[in-house]
Amino acid sequence: MVKKIGIMGGTFNPIHFGHLLLAQQAKETLNLDEIIFIPSGNPYMKDAAHVLNGKIRLEMTALAIKGYPGFGISSIEIDKDGPSYTYETLMQLRLENPLCHYFFIVGADSLLAMGTWKHPEKIFQNCSLAAAVRGGVFEDQAKEAAADLTRRFNADIHILPSRFIDLSSSEIRERIKNRKPIRYMLPENVIEYIDTHQLYLSTHGNSIENKQERVDFQ
Repeated sequence: MVKKIGIMGGTFNPIHFGHLLLAQQAKETLNLDEIIFIPSGNPYMKDAAHVLNGKIRLEMTALAIKGYPGFGISSIEIDKDGPSYTYETLMQLRLENPLCHYFFIVGADSLLAMGTWKHPEKIFQNCSLAAAVRGGVFEDQAKEAAADLTRRFNADIHILPSRFIDLSSSEIRERIKNRKPIRYMLPENVIEYIDTHQLYLSTHGNSIENKQERVDFQ
């Protein structure tokens, strides 16, 4: 029997309720058996100086999904040397689990840019796509982009119902740096982890060791 698995990839720097809600929405809408969260290793499209060490982001993601039925986590990209490419991750997952049908979950803003990603044809050969309308991208734009990708790459794309939460990891990082509250933006156990290890207080540095004055971010 083929299992329907959702792939929730991202930097998760840090993970927040917007990520969790998107995953749950995809799971319910597409009747998925499981959602696997995959924190990126070395994201080639982002400034690595502002991205925490992968193992730290993996630990925060594991805390965030703790207790959520049907949510799992994989270190497949964290364990990999060199840049992380979506097409390579999907090809490896398909090779290891040939009886699984994968749904790669993205925001509609990513959908608009996906044609410029590395080997988009291999992405669509190895998964279906589930795109949520968010980030200022309206449904008609998402549908137009989906139609274009379907034509160019024979893609199988599902547009998820609109449910917009105006949250971003960059906003959360900025609030922490400026010592502003972040409660209700991400799970309490992740807030406690960030507070305990004094993450995001400095503009630079991916280390979990931060010697700055302790602050309660709740």
